[in-house]
Amino acid sequence: MRLRVLFLCFAISLPAVAAPLAVPDQGPALRIQGSNTIGAALGPALVKGLMEHQGLQGVHSEPGDGANEQRVVGKTRQGKIVTIAVAAHGSSTGFAALKNNRADLAAASRPIKDSELIDLESLGDLKSPDAEQVIAIDGLAIILNPRNPLNTLNTEQLAQIFNGEVSTWEALGGIGGAIHVYARDDQSGTYDTFKELVLSRRGKPLAGTAQRFESSEALSDAVSHDPQGIGFIGLPYVRQAKAVAIVDGDSQPMLPLTSLIATEDYPLSRRLFFYLPPSRNPWAKALVDFTQGSKGQAIVAANGFIAQQVQAIGVAPRPSMPDDYQALARDAQRLTVNFRFEEGSASLDNKARQDLQRVVAYIRSHGKLDKQVTLVGFGDAKNDPQRAALLSKLRAMAVRRELVKSGVVPRDIRGFGAQMPVAANTADEGRIKNRRVEVWVY
Repeated sequence: MRLRVLFLCFAISLPAVAAPLAVPDQGPALRIQGSNTIGAALGPALVKGLMEHQGLQGVHSEPGDGANEQRVVGKTRQGKIVTIAVAAHGSSTGFAALKNNRADLAAASRPIKDSELIDLESLGDLKSPDAEQVIAIDGLAIILNPRNPLNTLNTEQLAQIFNGEVSTWEALGGIGGAIHVYARDDQSGTYDTFKELVLSRRGKPLAGTAQRFESSEALSDAVSHDPQGIGFIGLPYVRQAKAVAIVDGDSQPMLPLTSLIATEDYPLSRRLFFYLPPSRNPWAKALVDFTQGSKGQAIVAANGFIAQQVQAIGVAPRPSMPDDYQALARDAQRLTVNFRFEEGSASLDNKARQDLQRVVAYIRSHGKLDKQVTLVGFGDAKNDPQRAALLSKLRAMAVRRELVKSGVVPRDIRGFGAQMPVAANTADEGRIKNRRVEVWVY
């Protein structure tokens, strides 16, 4: 799929001047614990951005008390030291730290589990829209040597390759003999992402023969120089290697394009979260608000993740698309937002609630409030195709109701049922991804 991206971006804006926050007399102003994917670099970068937004001077990072821990330090104009502590020991540790009052904010590279939600009931509802905050989208590229003729792999093949079950390129219809597997080390958030999205979902460990790398650049360069190599990498590090298109279930092959990761259609994408207990630390609330704003999302993008910005993209019609969808692609442009829903519900999930504000602001700023928007619903496969089509249209109607509240009058709503899946329907995660609503503008 070839997408023409028009860089018409919108992110929720912050006031130009932040109201100053109170500084505690002792101890850190804010304690963040959890995901290594967030805490290694993105979290500290967002903290620095907030502190500078607050007018603090000399903002810098220092090593913390233990491994994978750091402190971000700044000074008020009155000379008072402000410290924010960031510990990156894994998503589960963030929720445990909230329970034990060792953290004010949990960083997670996965949604909170039901067991954790129950365990933390005393702090309030951590699944509420204010508490569960999607701050970025993470995506991985699967890379080969540029001379490797393969252009597409599916997620099941990836699990078998990186587990060692499939050990030759010939077994995949290619050439080159033995497959050489390259992977990031165990401390890497990139490895955590790959393990979660590919290996763990199929109950497979990484092959013991995999060559491990601390450096993303070194891994990418090694694959680009090895005709038999394959690896996974964050988007900014493809370099001279060749990224392949990924298929999940009956989805179309998808390259790791920023636009496809932003909509979460690309199979190797996932959400990154902050979990904010209600009525706790004002610095925690300020960090969440800063992160969701335009300055925070610019920091997200600068750190190699996908920012939650609304862009208009042109989609090239393909013969595999339904005729009505091809006509839409010829006449309109798609926004880089997919609205998704709570599991087993027609209610928008928390990311969708955040995205509503972004989409409305985009539509308003581009003068498209009156019948310039079409909503397109999709769903997972049902025994009855007519039921799938009806449910997909009902999802689009649910989004229309929310947009109308903000003064947007859609031109049309359409339901395409289980057509054009973006994920396998064999697991809950795939079915949830397939239940989506696209936004198209004229």
